[in-house]
Amino acid sequence: MPTNKNPFWSCSTHTLMAQSHSQQVTIAINSEHHTNNNKRSFTSMAESSTNTNYGNSNTNDGSPTANLAQDHIFTILLRLPVDSIMSFAMTCKRFRSLTSSDVFWESICRRDWGPKQVDAFKSSNEYQMLPWMWLYKQVSQLESVSCYKLSDPEGDLVLPNPRASHSLNFVSNCLILFGGGCEGGRHLDDTWVAYIGNDFRRMLRWQKINSGIPSGRFGHTCVVIGDCLVLFGGINDRGNRHNDTWVGQVAYHENIGMTLSWRLVDVGSIAPAPRGAHAACCIDNRKMIIHGGIGLYGLRLGDTWILELSENFCFGSWHEVVTHPSPPARSGHSLTYIGGNRIVLFGGRGAGYEVLNDVWFLDVFEGSLKWSQILYELHNIPGGVSLPRVGHSATLILGGRVLIYGGEDSHRHRKDDFWVLDTKAIPSTRVRQATMNSKGLLLNMWRRLKAEGYRPSCRSFHRACTDYSGRYMYVFGGMVDGFLQPGESSGLRFDGELLLVELLPFL
Repeated sequence: MPTNKNPFWSCSTHTLMAQSHSQQVTIAINSEHHTNNNKRSFTSMAESSTNTNYGNSNTNDGSPTANLAQDHIFTILLRLPVDSIMSFAMTCKRFRSLTSSDVFWESICRRDWGPKQVDAFKSSNEYQMLPWMWLYKQVSQLESVSCYKLSDPEGDLVLPNPRASHSLNFVSNCLILFGGGCEGGRHLDDTWVAYIGNDFRRMLRWQKINSGIPSGRFGHTCVVIGDCLVLFGGINDRGNRHNDTWVGQVAYHENIGMTLSWRLVDVGSIAPAPRGAHAACCIDNRKMIIHGGIGLYGLRLGDTWILELSENFCFGSWHEVVTHPSPPARSGHSLTYIGGNRIVLFGGRGAGYEVLNDVWFLDVFEGSLKWSQILYELHNIPGGVSLPRVGHSATLILGGRVLIYGGEDSHRHRKDDFWVLDTKAIPSTRVRQATMNSKGLLLNMWRRLKAEGYRPSCRSFHRACTDYSGRYMYVFGGMVDGFLQPGESSGLRFDGELLLVELLPFL
């Protein structure tokens, strides 16, 4: 079992932590709309816990907890960080009983991972009524991933052509691949669909969809909203930038198999400037956000736009989000939705062609979306490892964290490393202050993961997506290092591998 020095799993630290966490319980109860009697009851319990013998598992009938209903305590505990919960579990028998229940830990997983990931995980073949507290611990202490190759060019299966700067999405239990660039700087206009179902490790049968729309492009974005795909922008092989918006929907027919229909969205007269190599993700159930990219004349952009779609996805309206501060202009970066209205931006190539490693956070503040930069400490990044990158993938995985893979640095050295960006401390000012050093830098935000199994080539401008549980990540294509041929200035080539990256392979 992986080891981790995180104090929230160390029983020896719970006694020391309980005193500092008692105030958080008071904050949690005051934020709830409960009666004044209940507020005073829980506040007095929190204060009295600092004078309790924490090694004593007994509690007398006069304990303040006797005055609180169990569902009341349950609600309050769900508003606290996990380390606070584990600390208060040591203060009395009633807390310990409640916080060791499987129902409670499933609720914690739903809170921290999201209900969609938990429901998808429960419906998977691998889920065998494992304890939720144990699962939470394994995900929190994740130290490695397992890689598998799912494409066999020597076999008789029809496969998509090698490409980069395409789109790859998971929707309706299918992988959807569209467009991209290929050898000779040409764009592709093909759409491919592969049904996955519940067998995540099998070789996939790709089906090519001949629709003729959208037009061929690379450097576009495509996000999943509900059961639909929303595509924006891109560049064709003549250098023309697009700013059109398309919606795609997958359907299964017994006679003809999978189909994917695309239609152009009517967005009116207001739209972002044409661009490619921008970043995008969805927020809520009807919105897509984009940032940056390469506009006309190769100018890098730093604007932020939100698309709000109608219920039937036939119409949409764009509006620009103007805030200060905001991320500088860039391309080849990533936007990742992490729940609520929260989005994380990482990396890319700046206006001066520099490769970046800054992290920005977009959240709702006083009713409006606001950007804020997250400053972090680099002490836990090994020497010789370069964190700045462009053309990477950044995907939300099981546990509500972001898995960053590959990309290239300022010297165009491609990467094959996996990093977890822990976003859990970012939304809360209280937690952020507790995890900062004296210089105001966020601690322990990055963790490098070991890669086991198949060793893929270093790559950049690939695309990645996860299944609904966030446990399986699929990676296709990208630019990889190839063999240098006579007369060639570089051995760069386009890749056509489909990779599976699995979390918790031992389940």
